[in-house]
Amino acid sequence: MSIQSSPHTDVLIVGAGLSGICAAYYVQTRCPTRSYAILESRDTMGGTWDLFRYPGVRSDSDMHTLGYSFRPWRGLKSMADGPSILRYIEETAQEYGIDHRIRFGYRVQRAAWSSAEARWSVDAIRMSDGAPARFTCSFLFMCTGYYDYAQGYTPDWPDLDLFRGLVIHPQRWPTDLDYAGKRIIVIGSGATAVTLAPALAERAAHVTILQRSPTYVVALPAEDPVMRRFYQKLPPRIAYRLSRWWSIGVGMYFYTLARRLPDATRRNILTQIRAHLGPDFDVETHFNPHYNPWDQRLCVAPDGDLFRAIKSGRIAMVTDQIERFTETGIRLASGTELNADIIVTATGLVLKPMGGAQIVVDGIPVDPGKTLTYRGAMFSDVPNLALAFGYTNASWTLKCELIAQYVCRLLNYMEKHGYARCTPRRPNTLLSIQPAVTLTSGYIQRALDVIPRQGERDPWKAHQNYLRDLLSLRFGRLNDGSMEFARLGQLQAHAVRGVR
Repeated sequence: MSIQSSPHTDVLIVGAGLSGICAAYYVQTRCPTRSYAILESRDTMGGTWDLFRYPGVRSDSDMHTLGYSFRPWRGLKSMADGPSILRYIEETAQEYGIDHRIRFGYRVQRAAWSSAEARWSVDAIRMSDGAPARFTCSFLFMCTGYYDYAQGYTPDWPDLDLFRGLVIHPQRWPTDLDYAGKRIIVIGSGATAVTLAPALAERAAHVTILQRSPTYVVALPAEDPVMRRFYQKLPPRIAYRLSRWWSIGVGMYFYTLARRLPDATRRNILTQIRAHLGPDFDVETHFNPHYNPWDQRLCVAPDGDLFRAIKSGRIAMVTDQIERFTETGIRLASGTELNADIIVTATGLVLKPMGGAQIVVDGIPVDPGKTLTYRGAMFSDVPNLALAFGYTNASWTLKCELIAQYVCRLLNYMEKHGYARCTPRRPNTLLSIQPAVTLTSGYIQRALDVIPRQGERDPWKAHQNYLRDLLSLRFGRLNDGSMEFARLGQLQAHAVRGVR
């Protein structure tokens, strides 16, 4: 089958989700002389917010920071539902004409860089018929998210096939599922379980959250009272900016407090949970993890919806190990049996950086797990490629927007000085190297081999701090001694010498 070729573009963005639309906006507004296109493997934009359709799906980050700074989120709700976020992404793309730049239905499989040509050759398949396609670009911007869209993570439980009811992973939620009056077990303790269970409990006969170990859950108001006062007293644009910075500041403060005073933070969280659930509930067993706050992400219950459902008896918490599945439910290590009509496996994601695409530089495959992250945006010794990867302790979009702005600064600097290639060069000595993402969550630990590493100092350290990244990515020096720039003539001359 012949390969379909497309016109060369200056910037090729892969992914039309929250970060891809953000990247496109900045490229077209800050680099107006650069051509760009977006490849999206699915038939629709929106990424996560189109893929996940389970009941109650919502953000767990404040929308004043999950939304774009250039297009303010309209509404006081701090944590919005999935369909509202999807509409926001679609309307943003339409408002700025970005939707016309998206090539839907192309899955990128391989990207190969040629120094002699100073370009990427990106091989994809057309999802409708499997036909191969090739795109070329000068700069590749990967906005594919961080997990496998095809499947979520499900442990290998004994006798799972014996269960006669329905087993569902939230990532593949059936849109026509009628769960009214059903007994449901949600396996998991993370954000998906905490989000999904209260929504299911509104119509189900009963919901049980079955967790192997607990997680921290904090109740936050769905509408921040401080932000509400901003909007009541000030013009909308000023109120939005203040709300955004309020959200950033509060998030940074509590994260820093949790890391510096973990025991006090733990006590405070558990005290609040006891206030919601009363003195008779076993908070120690079900909500007191063995790790410190922010070793893993905290879960959020808007207006304490999870705690209200538990207190009303619509949700039961069970902390135990699964021994095996039975025809009617699950037998636990303690000997207890849980019966169910539906079992939901909210057991996590499968990490798949860059959508699983193979990256090749001058004929040599790149192992992402052996690279160093540069400013949290690029990879050591990989030219003209950036990755949009958000924060683990704050809004995803905050970091992705900074990375998009940095990429545009970099492109404009290269155009001004006639450079065709920029490559972060790995330093000869780094005393300490560790994964760029240091959470102890299972989905991170399962993917340590494919996660880029980080060093002990800038620009090779991945900060989880918006202000530090703001200074680095928006205002830091581009030609900083770690970034190597080259003109096309230099690259071609080097290639000729290499042949000889």
